[in-house]
Amino acid sequence: MQKNLTMKQLPDQERPYEKCLKKGAASLSDAELIGVIIRTGARGEKSTDLALRILSAGPDGLLNLIRMDTEDLMKIRGIGEVKAVQLKCVGELARRIASATRYRAMVGSDPETIAFYYMEQMRHETRETLMLAMFDRKNMLLDDMVLSVGTSNASMISPPEIFRAALLKHAEFVILLHNHPSGNPEPSKEDINVTFRIRDCGELLGIPLMDHIIIGDNCFFSFREQDILTRKGK
Repeated sequence: MQKNLTMKQLPDQERPYEKCLKKGAASLSDAELIGVIIRTGARGEKSTDLALRILSAGPDGLLNLIRMDTEDLMKIRGIGEVKAVQLKCVGELARRIASATRYRAMVGSDPETIAFYYMEQMRHETRETLMLAMFDRKNMLLDDMVLSVGTSNASMISPPEIFRAALLKHAEFVILLHNHPSGNPEPSKEDINVTFRIRDCGELLGIPLMDHIIIGDNCFFSFREQDILTRKGK
C-alpha cells in the first residue's frame, strides 16, 4: 500500500517549498500553505489533498483554523494531535499578527480604529464576550480585560469591577466592547441598558464611558457615533 506522500516525493512542480522559493509565499494557494505546515497527508494522499479536506471541513475555509477547536480538527482523517496543535497555532499566530498591525493605528477617540483592532479577536467568538478597554489622556490603550463571557446582561456586569480596574490603571476614560455571534452589530435593549448603567457610574467617578462598540462580522456599531451616550437612560 502506498504510504503518506511527503513533500520530497512530489514532482518539483507540485512542491510548495520549491514554489515558495521561486515565486514567494504569496504564490501559494491556501491548500499549499497549509500543506507546508502539516508536511504529510493521510495514507495514500498528498499533504495538499489533506489541506483541501481541512478547508472544506467547515463552512469557513481558512477560518476553520480559528473557529474549529483541536477536537474538531482531529475528527478529520489524517489529523492527529500534533497536526491539530500546529494548525491551531498557525491560526492564533495569524490573529496576533493582524492585531499587532492594527494596534499601531488605534486611537481612543476614533471608534473605527478601535473596532478594527478588536475585530479579528472578537468576531470569531461563538459566545458574547464583553470587554473593557482603558485609555490614557493621549488616547492610547493602557490595558484591556474580559468582563464576562456568555452574556451582556446588565445584572451580570459589575460597575465596581470596571472602575476599580480603571482606577488601578489610572485610566482617563474607558470603552466597552462586545461581540454579537449572529454577525449583526445592532444593539439590543439590554445592550443599551448596560451602556447607560456604566455611563452613569463613570460620570459619578469622573472616568467617562467614551463609547460602547458592538462587533459584528466585519462590521461594528458605535454608541458614540450614533450619539446614544448623550441620551437619558430610563
